[in-house]
Amino acid sequence: MSFRRERLPDPADFFEGQGLTLKGPGKWKTAECGFHGGSDSFRVNTENGAWVCMACGEKGGDVLAFHMARTGDDFIEAAKALRCWDDDGRPSAVKPLPFSTRNALEVIRLEALVCAVAACNVAQGVVLTEADRQRLIEAAGRIEFIATEIVK
Repeated sequence: MSFRRERLPDPADFFEGQGLTLKGPGKWKTAECGFHGGSDSFRVNTENGAWVCMACGEKGGDVLAFHMARTGDDFIEAAKALRCWDDDGRPSAVKPLPFSTRNALEVIRLEALVCAVAACNVAQGVVLTEADRQRLIEAAGRIEFIATEIVK
């Protein structure tokens, strides 16, 4: 059993996936602090995942430490949740996502737009063509795929 640091998620993708909006130039970005509710006191290093709140003092060296602080998980639970723990020399049963969180959100955004346009057309009495229906089914399938991959 071992921790595999190289499997930690990309820091920018991870923190954005946690609902933080990273702002500013350079590798240290500013965000709202989920620990005390401050709007711009939280700093995130997008290269190594280190983080610190300049107001409340919460800090950690990587995304694993952030996950532990937010969830209360111990080291092994957090490493398993982040898909960077091997059990008995075999990779954990949870596979890494086949896409980044940022890419997943972009696909969902685009596919949701397709669904919204189709819904507006139907609401105005437009009959969808077979090609439109197939594209709508494809959009729903992509959204479902991403949702089931993230929930695993």
